[in-house]
Amino acid sequence: MLFGWVFYRVLRPSVLPVINECVMNAVSVCFEGLSHSMNECSCVCCMANHCPDQLCKVKQSEVSSSKRFFHTSSSSAMHVLSMFLNTLTPKFYVALTGTSSLISGLILIFEWWYFRKYGTSFIEQVSVSHLRPLLGGVDSGSNTHSNNSSGDSESSRQSVSECKVWRNPLNLFRGAEYNRYTWVTGREPLTYYDMNLSAQDHQTFFTCDSDHLRPADAIMQKAWRERNPQARISAAHEALDLEDCATAYILLAEEEATTIVEAERLFKQALKIGENCYRRSQHTQHHSSQYEAQHRRDTNVLVYIKRRLAMCSRKLGRTREAVKMMRDLMKEFPLLSMFNIHENLLESLLELQNYADVQAVLAKYDVPNELFSSTDISLPKSATICYTAALLKARAVSDKFSPEAASRRGLSTAEMNAVEAIHRAVEFNPHVPKYLLEMKSLILPPEHILKRGDSEAIAYTFTHLQHWKRIEGALNLLHCTWEGTFRMIPYPLEKGHLFYPYPVCTETADRELLPMFHEVSVYPKKELPFFILFTAGLCSFTAMLALLTHQFPELMVSEHFVRSTQLHHGEGGEYSSFQPLAPADSDLIERTHF
Repeated sequence: MLFGWVFYRVLRPSVLPVINECVMNAVSVCFEGLSHSMNECSCVCCMANHCPDQLCKVKQSEVSSSKRFFHTSSSSAMHVLSMFLNTLTPKFYVALTGTSSLISGLILIFEWWYFRKYGTSFIEQVSVSHLRPLLGGVDSGSNTHSNNSSGDSESSRQSVSECKVWRNPLNLFRGAEYNRYTWVTGREPLTYYDMNLSAQDHQTFFTCDSDHLRPADAIMQKAWRERNPQARISAAHEALDLEDCATAYILLAEEEATTIVEAERLFKQALKIGENCYRRSQHTQHHSSQYEAQHRRDTNVLVYIKRRLAMCSRKLGRTREAVKMMRDLMKEFPLLSMFNIHENLLESLLELQNYADVQAVLAKYDVPNELFSSTDISLPKSATICYTAALLKARAVSDKFSPEAASRRGLSTAEMNAVEAIHRAVEFNPHVPKYLLEMKSLILPPEHILKRGDSEAIAYTFTHLQHWKRIEGALNLLHCTWEGTFRMIPYPLEKGHLFYPYPVCTETADRELLPMFHEVSVYPKKELPFFILFTAGLCSFTAMLALLTHQFPELMVSEHFVRSTQLHHGEGGEYSSFQPLAPADSDLIERTHF
């Protein structure tokens, strides 16, 4: 539609004569060839004495008359086309450009909605996924990928390891905290994907192949697979009616207890049963693989119960007791790093303002990158470790830090160390500063997090924001320095500065982990796709053409049309009532009636 207007206004005066000339030349060439063939045929016939000279003359006259006929027909067709374009009214072009603007506007709205929801262009996705294979498109960089297969496989392994979903070590209690939030706000803080991951974790930690030997464990094995919370709670009560079961008390403490005090009481009951089961299986674990699996299950149950009891103590204000329980747990089970108990310990020590012990824990778990190979990024690196290390270094200089004074005299060694620690933490997870500086609204943390993702930033800030506020000037130092990190990171992110390049899979995983009402933080900020910019420009341009054609029809149409309109309707005629003039060219009429 837009091309039609441009053709009429701009291209028609210059293109139509060229098209007419090209068509006439093509017809002339065709009929010259045809005439030449007929002449050769007639000459051959005359030479062979198979036809008289009069027949050849008749053939030649037929060719010349046919040539005149097609010349006249093509000329008349071009004149008719020219007359048709000349008789189109401005109202037609208003409708044409207006419809084009409306359609491109609808496409723009859909593309923008799709980009905001899925982070990509719908048209580009369809083109790459469906149209390109149909057209036989081949990736131009296939040879390059084959030559660098080892490097690509290494980067893919790194991406997979960094995009692994981890259980949140500081997750809340579903009954006492998450459900209370739902009762008050009417919103679900947990997604189905997040709860499904928790169900898989419970089946891995709390079940084994020998559960069918005990009726209560068999019931709980089915309970962990239930989707309905009430069905799980009913199954737990049914298991307790048969015999004492530690996993049944765990389920009730997590989902049925409405307060932390009630959850702690249920966990203490589970602890007594769990310790007895652990001691029994400890003596029989070497008898067979079945007993070994049962002992591994009892170990997971006992560690989980003690960790949750320590978290209950921390939430109820008994922080020193919680620290002691966590230290004992880490000494008793040093190999169970999957629970990340050291992160619970760091948070409790920060609450006690015991910064020396915090530094000692960091010295054990925050190992410098250069001491390990490039594949050791999956060591206990997390936002908690990186930002806690930055907080300790910021604490030494934040109370006296002033950006004006630092710009005049330069940064001291301690200030430089603090800034470098902040830059390191921001590179590991760039989403955290906006939550710490309260530039972005905070929600309840999910039960699972993605390292370096928005979900990890929410989980960290939810419990550690108070520690940053407690240290005077720490947030001010963060505010003045955190954006400087992005000047050190190459763009596009083909390589990192201190860590691996930021993984591209975080946005998709975070959208699955975080509720719909939360706006997921995206890094790096994606540029608008080409088709959104193109449809926006097309919509604006066609809308402007429609408006100008409607307001100034005498400027937007050809002078020939204006003169024809004035002759037919007078000087002040409305273009909406225009009727095309009948052709009066006697030359044309004579040619069309040859």
